[in-house]
Amino acid sequence: MAAPNWRSLLFVPATAQRFVEKAHTRGADVIILDLEDSIPPGEKAAARAALPAAAKLVGQAGAEVCVRINRQLELAIPDIAAAVMKEVTVLMLPKVMGPEHIKLQSEVVAAREAALGLPIGHTRFIGVVETPAALVNLNAIATADPRMAALGVGSEDLSTELEAVPGGDSMYVFGMLAVAAARGAGILPLGSVGAFADFSDLEGYRTSLQRSRKLGFGCTACIHPLHVPIINEEYGPSAAEVDRARRLIACFEDALAKGLGAVAFEGAMIDLPVVDRARKVLARAR
Repeated sequence: MAAPNWRSLLFVPATAQRFVEKAHTRGADVIILDLEDSIPPGEKAAARAALPAAAKLVGQAGAEVCVRINRQLELAIPDIAAAVMKEVTVLMLPKVMGPEHIKLQSEVVAAREAALGLPIGHTRFIGVVETPAALVNLNAIATADPRMAALGVGSEDLSTELEAVPGGDSMYVFGMLAVAAARGAGILPLGSVGAFADFSDLEGYRTSLQRSRKLGFGCTACIHPLHVPIINEEYGPSAAEVDRARRLIACFEDALAKGLGAVAFEGAMIDLPVVDRARKVLARAR
């Protein structure tokens, strides 16, 4: 299954009606209805009950709908039962421990899909690693199941366990391991190397995204709507990049048609890896 073409993922608490009602206007590629951290223990059942109506509302402008479930098994099972539906195409799995954790939840999801008459595989996964013990399993997690669509590390929770301050320095190594694991598995690397929760410094946020995109991250999640257009601009190809990619590919294909062994484009020699990168730019633009 091909990696999704996401840039921005916006968290919305499933029970926050005023946020749910406006979510479809924010421009995010994915809306994440949250059942986990933003929902107090006493409101979990109410959040599950709110999912069908909320999923319809947040997806009405074309965004994919994701649900972040809880990690604890006694919560995850009813979360999956409530979240799997036609309108929801993705589950975010927090605090993933290893590949068997992914496989177990995939089995539960498949049973629910079958019960509802949905195609098996309708529901894809975003895996989030948030504990030091699970970092050694990143590659195995990325390839654990065909449902895997994206993989990232949770900077806030991971930093807490490491007794570190979340940011570009403390998360760089672990973020790059996630990028390598995701790219190696053909799925999307989720995240950035900046502080996740800081929404007061928009220019600083943009700078961290520019660095993160150059490092290979493909999409990222946010909790504030002001971040969405910045993510879309920095994690999506610019008009100039798209134009250059089109011209580069056309130049390469013209040279091939003429039987030329070497191809020059704008003063530099280009080869197949360069062309492949240009094709990926066009794929993201679509």
